[in-house]
Amino acid sequence: MAIAIYPGTFDPITNGHTDLIHRAAKLFDKVIVAVAASSGKRPRFSLQERVDLANRVLAGVERVEIIEFDSLLVDFTRRCKADVILRGLRAVSDFEYEFQLAGMNRRLAPEVETMFLTPAEQFAYISSSLVKEIAALGGNVSEFVHPLVVEALNGKQPV
Repeated sequence: MAIAIYPGTFDPITNGHTDLIHRAAKLFDKVIVAVAASSGKRPRFSLQERVDLANRVLAGVERVEIIEFDSLLVDFTRRCKADVILRGLRAVSDFEYEFQLAGMNRRLAPEVETMFLTPAEQFAYISSSLVKEIAALGGNVSEFVHPLVVEALNGKQPV
């Protein structure tokens, strides 16, 4: 059974994320959306809120499971018996960091592969950071995130 881990902070989960998850679910027997605690990033949503939003947005998507984690990614990957770490590449600017990360993960866990997927063109420019900034300034983000995320952002005070 081929299992992929798609890690991220998902603060918040965007249409770009969900696009990759839907496509990955066609490629793998199971896709684990691994929501990272990432306290160093000062997320706008708590870990539990991010997990809950992901569960609600992805409800009904077969072969997808949402799990929180607060450990080294390769250790989490091994615990989940996953074969692949799935990463998204939006632009060339993402590549250098992702390439470095993939190399480090390969060194730490040579049995785990890293696979890159690019989002559909209409989602290539979307980032959680931009979505949060636009929402905090009162902009309309409904084109970039699920309606449940819009609702959550509208009810959230900027930090």
